[in-house]
Amino acid sequence: MYTKKTVRDIEVAGQRVLVRVDFNVPIEDGVVTDDTRIRAALPTIRYLADHHARVILCSHLGRPADAPDPAYSLEPVCRVLSRLLGREVNFAASQDLDGEVLEATKNMADGEVMLLENLRFYPGEKTKDPEFARKLAALADIYVNDAFGTAHRDHASTVGVAELLPAVSGFLLSREVEMLTDMLADPEKPFVGVLGGSKVSDKIAVISKLVETCDTLLVGGGMAFTFIAAKGTNTGDSLVEPEWIDQARLMLEKAQEYNCEIMLPIDLVVAAEIAEDATTFIVGREEIPDGLMGLDIGPATSAKFQHEIERARTIYWNGPMGVFELEPFESGTRELAKAVARNNRAVSIIGGGDSVAALKKFGYEDSVTFISTGGGASMKLVEGAKLPGLEALDNK
Repeated sequence: MYTKKTVRDIEVAGQRVLVRVDFNVPIEDGVVTDDTRIRAALPTIRYLADHHARVILCSHLGRPADAPDPAYSLEPVCRVLSRLLGREVNFAASQDLDGEVLEATKNMADGEVMLLENLRFYPGEKTKDPEFARKLAALADIYVNDAFGTAHRDHASTVGVAELLPAVSGFLLSREVEMLTDMLADPEKPFVGVLGGSKVSDKIAVISKLVETCDTLLVGGGMAFTFIAAKGTNTGDSLVEPEWIDQARLMLEKAQEYNCEIMLPIDLVVAAEIAEDATTFIVGREEIPDGLMGLDIGPATSAKFQHEIERARTIYWNGPMGVFELEPFESGTRELAKAVARNNRAVSIIGGGDSVAALKKFGYEDSVTFISTGGGASMKLVEGAKLPGLEALDNK
């Protein structure tokens, strides 16, 4: 059960409401190339505007050097947001928060929406500088966090402001937390976890948590080779984290204790290089020759993984099965995405940017139950860690 207050629990009419959103979207030549995160914030923004709040949006974008940089301006985002909302959104280009920007917020009309410039143009954002948090808080009467993707960060705009104003969550953040916590607390069985990506070190805490709940955990991608090495098998030139082999071995032992089967690839697509024109071979897991590296799961593994997904009633997928961006190594991820999309009897939850990118590439993004907007935050929540941006909000 979600225990934090949401925008529905407070009166917002006539109030200035500072909303932390996650508009960290890709921009090329001044054009937003993927508006998924902007669309995800629309329900909260529309609710507040329709209920006569004065809506002040704030977000970071990219990694500027704590100073204004036109390449990281949120102005292109403002144009897209105006179009999606169907109403003009004012862009506060000034960085004079306690002067020009403050005055502009005081002159807002009910239902008006404003977007501040990139929060990371201010050095006080990432350091949670109390003075910067105070300047942000002075712009509003109420604070709303709807940026699940940054909820694991202890920054001025995620925690500092929440300590100074009545603080509640938006619809996106509450939905993200509910979906992920319910998945772990009471999943319909069989519960199948799917983990991929490059490194075991990035997901060892997630693995540790999932083996306590999952019936089956399918492991692919580069991280599979550290597990394969833990079984004493040669991995050729595949990616292995030697310092994590012992941890991988412990996870295999823990899975047995919890009756969770960790399934590793039984065959692999291997090549000498990561390239679009690479010459590929299919080999068994124990037959990877020196000089070649595993870059995708093989067809036998793909069939085995698909079978597990087809019988699942809860699916959590985080990470691709191979270098899906390149055609020679896309098959494993593509077929897995297809299997997840076709299982319409299961609750399917997708976390992590690469998994989402794969769904979009293969056209299945509209065929799953829920796509998380926060890769790092979703992993932290799944592994059982506290999210500072969530903890700072007011309880019901």
